[in-house]
Amino acid sequence: MASTGTPAPEPEKAVHAPAPEPETVVEAPPPVVEKAVAPPPEVKTSGDAPSTNYFALAEVVLRFLLFASAVVAVVVMVTAKQTKQVLIPFPPFQASLSAKFDQSPALIYFVAALSVAGLYSITTTLFSFYALLKPGCCPNVLSHFVILDVLLLGIVAAATGAAGAIGYIGLKGNSHVGWRKVCDTYDDFCKHLGASIFVSLFASIVLAFLVLLSIYSLSKKIPK
Repeated sequence: MASTGTPAPEPEKAVHAPAPEPETVVEAPPPVVEKAVAPPPEVKTSGDAPSTNYFALAEVVLRFLLFASAVVAVVVMVTAKQTKQVLIPFPPFQASLSAKFDQSPALIYFVAALSVAGLYSITTTLFSFYALLKPGCCPNVLSHFVILDVLLLGIVAAATGAAGAIGYIGLKGNSHVGWRKVCDTYDDFCKHLGASIFVSLFASIVLAFLVLLSIYSLSKKIPK
């Protein structure tokens, strides 16, 4: 009789655990050494760039114009001389008379004032040109120029007015006091006189602009 029983258990198979995978060693990146980068060069804008001192340049130009006009006015006045044969009321009823600037105190004062203006202008032109080349030098001297400019403006304007009065009398005369006009006789002399007065008037205008420019430039230096 066949024997019945539970079958013998099969021998268990050995379960092998999976071999651990080798750990991947991740090498740390070498430390990055930051190189010192030089800052980019500063680009100067138009505001940072040293601008030309236009006030000083304009002052040099105006002072040179003052010098030129003063010299021209003096030369034209000094060379104003004319000799004419003039009728006189007694024998020989004709005489040779000359018209010169030194026959009038007003014209002598005119020549003296414009000579001073020419000497002053060439001196101040050299100072102003030196200040233009080296900004900031001798500010005290330059600041005193405005006072001298005002004084010289008064002198030149007075001389121009005095010479203009003499020229007007010579051109028109004055019937109320019996002063006859002489420019119809001494025409060349009166032409020199008129040209010199016109140039002197130009010098007075230049001086007025110099005073205004000096005052404005000094006001810009006052701290707000």
